[in-house]
Amino acid sequence: MLIHSWDAPSDDTEWQTWLAEHDFGQLAGNGLPGDPPWVQPLHFAYDAGRREAVTHLARPNPLWPALEADPSVVLSVVDDYTFIPGPWQAAEDTPPEHGVPTSFYAAVQLRCTARVVDAPEEKAELLRRQMAHFQPEGGSAPVTADDPPYGRMLSGIRALRLEVSEVRAKFKYAGKKSREVQERIAQRLADRDGPRDAAARSRQLRRMAVKDC
Repeated sequence: MLIHSWDAPSDDTEWQTWLAEHDFGQLAGNGLPGDPPWVQPLHFAYDAGRREAVTHLARPNPLWPALEADPSVVLSVVDDYTFIPGPWQAAEDTPPEHGVPTSFYAAVQLRCTARVVDAPEEKAELLRRQMAHFQPEGGSAPVTADDPPYGRMLSGIRALRLEVSEVRAKFKYAGKKSREVQERIAQRLADRDGPRDAAARSRQLRRMAVKDC
């Protein structure tokens, strides 16, 4: 992923805050010899303090042999994206039809080492961490390695600890454009109000405010 200086996070807090609000992505791993890369959509729980994400998949998932052969993976999360028409981007002294269209988006990529977990007690602990993240209000039976309903189900899954070694983050929101063009785009997003336009506009305005500080 190409990251220009004007698209980079202002600091670690920016991408960490954004990622805390996004817990569904795609896990990309190298395929076995002769196979293409594997890409698995999944929910995950990221722990900034431990610098790891935890998740689980069904035991029959064909991804496991590839992970065991090469545990180097990338967990990719993309959201707050929208299409920006060319005329919105035209410079102040340029005809609108000369503007170049682009995409707005936020993306965080975590380069990780995948650790497969099969021990029942450890799987139960990782599932408790996921439940605490996704269902903090409770309402479900405790996750234990021995008691129903989860105890008998643990053999059907394998857990994953994704140990993060590198983070690449990008917030592509016209950071190189003039203030006038950025304000024009923000207004056009509000006027269009299509799917994800509000989220993209909010992200753009946050970055503009940081630049003003």
